[in-house]
Amino acid sequence: MQIARKVLVTGGAGYIGSVTTALLLAAGYRVTVLDDLSTGFRDAVPEGTEFVESSVHRAHEIIDSTFDAILHFAACAEVSESVLHPEKYWYNNTEGSRILIDAARHAGIKTLIFSSTCAVYGEPDAVPIREDTATRPINAYGASKLAVDHMLASEAKAHGLAAVSLRYFNVAGSYKQFGERHNPESHLVPIALQVAQNHRDFVTINGNNFPTADGTCVRDYIHVADLAEAHLLALNAARPGSHLIFNLGHGVGFSVREVLETARQVTGHPIPERIVQRRPGDPAQLIASAEHARRVLEWKPSRRDLTTMIEDAWSFARLTQSMTSPDR
Repeated sequence: MQIARKVLVTGGAGYIGSVTTALLLAAGYRVTVLDDLSTGFRDAVPEGTEFVESSVHRAHEIIDSTFDAILHFAACAEVSESVLHPEKYWYNNTEGSRILIDAARHAGIKTLIFSSTCAVYGEPDAVPIREDTATRPINAYGASKLAVDHMLASEAKAHGLAAVSLRYFNVAGSYKQFGERHNPESHLVPIALQVAQNHRDFVTINGNNFPTADGTCVRDYIHVADLAEAHLLALNAARPGSHLIFNLGHGVGFSVREVLETARQVTGHPIPERIVQRRPGDPAQLIASAEHARRVLEWKPSRRDLTTMIEDAWSFARLTQSMTSPDR
């Protein structure tokens, strides 16, 4: 299949979108980033990229037949917020994606790579989680993403779209000057690093009585650069009329305490912790089986070590210390 050369990246001013954009540029693609900057950052858009500040809800005004493919990252992604405000997630994630898919069809764009999530599986009966594991999302975030997966499958069957959904597990690390920053922050690694930078007093651990080795939740962490590389492989693997689904993880889990202890070693900071009650519906373990991605995409993640991920995240946190402060 001929490699697409001009691509649109929605949400390219965000964490994973900016890293993927940087890799696309390095591989010789011409990239346009579409982002409304509601959660992204203008300075995260790599140099050499055309930037359009707008929403996917206005995709018909932006997309034309000169694009060969779309990589769709733009979405709301806070689980707790999706429980309190599900309407925001149905509008931004599901309705926004529907409008984007419509615009792609009208423009004749035949390839779309979708940023999906392990949240579509809900509380799995067993780990590691495979692509054929039952999808039972327990919040509007996972449900809104799963709805888009269904849309893509229908679009592929009816209109010949070459669609790929990449279901992420936990992401960490940084790539060059591109890294993770949210306001407010809700992810464990950057929160731990904010404590190390004296922007927070402690890390909250949501439960220490899970059926795991140390009582804390276990999650599958993947380096953001390895994750981004899978998107370039997906562009080549996409086939007209087919909707492919891949889990992206390492098949190895790290507990909350293991993550914090590694962060303490990397930063040299004690990183105090505070135990609180479990969050409702928080699974004890979420670990991916990524054999399908390794076999079909020939994906070979090379940054598997948790220390490497946190070292890279720490480098970015120090580089952008003023930006990572919750009070910035």
